[in-house]
Amino acid sequence: MTDQSQPNGPAGPPAALKAELLAIALDAAARAGAFLRDGRPDDLGVAATKSSAVDVVTEMDIASEKLITSLLADRRPDDGVLGEEGASVEGSSGVQWVIDPLDGTVNYLYGLPSWAVSIAARVHGETVVGVVHAPLRGETWRAVLGEGAFLDDRPVRVRPAPDLALALVGTGFGYLAERRARQAEVVRELIPQVRDIRRGGSAAIDLCDVATGRLDAYYERGLHPWDYAAGDLIAREAGALTGGRPGEALSSELTVAAPPGLFEPLQARLEALGAWHD
Repeated sequence: MTDQSQPNGPAGPPAALKAELLAIALDAAARAGAFLRDGRPDDLGVAATKSSAVDVVTEMDIASEKLITSLLADRRPDDGVLGEEGASVEGSSGVQWVIDPLDGTVNYLYGLPSWAVSIAARVHGETVVGVVHAPLRGETWRAVLGEGAFLDDRPVRVRPAPDLALALVGTGFGYLAERRARQAEVVRELIPQVRDIRRGGSAAIDLCDVATGRLDAYYERGLHPWDYAAGDLIAREAGALTGGRPGEALSSELTVAAPPGLFEPLQARLEALGAWHD
């Protein structure tokens, strides 16, 4: 598998199925987003931890996932589900939903606006629909395989590739202390070689910001499928290349997104810096 996925690949499954999946994803994301926005308690508590004491799961993450999975079970009971907060259903239809009910949990916990609901639909393993809804930004990105990417109803495209030295690059950090220390070293080496680096706190939004031209590129180590499934499709449909290490697909080792011409030198630099390992 190559990492340099083209933005408009094979048409994939029938248009009617893709349209149905998109409508369901948009509805589920809007409902979950409204619930999270309007139902956030002033004394929001931490329900559990994930990988470390600073990687939190709020009660709202869990409730949002239940809202989404209940809607999916009602609309398409035979589909599979993979969710960040533990939802796992095999399914028998060939369709799998990959959901992050609240991407940017720490931002949400602190009352910062950069958080989103991310929902993707895969058909026989291929992502064909992606929706990222950011309620406090008032924005919804969507993409269907082979049909382009949109911010609300406006088509979006990546920026033309600048030289690496002029690139505004987004990234993120893990929650394990050892990984964060290593990621900080990569940033220390990379930042003199680019225009600047941004850390937004939501991988889904960062990928969509590449698609919309608000970032030239984005990379991160340690992501999971629910972090990038929808944003990856949106970025690719907007003209980005996405991948991991050279010759590999994006994965938990490394996720890179950038327009052609910037993707290749950034990926090579990240490989040289060892951004893919702790």
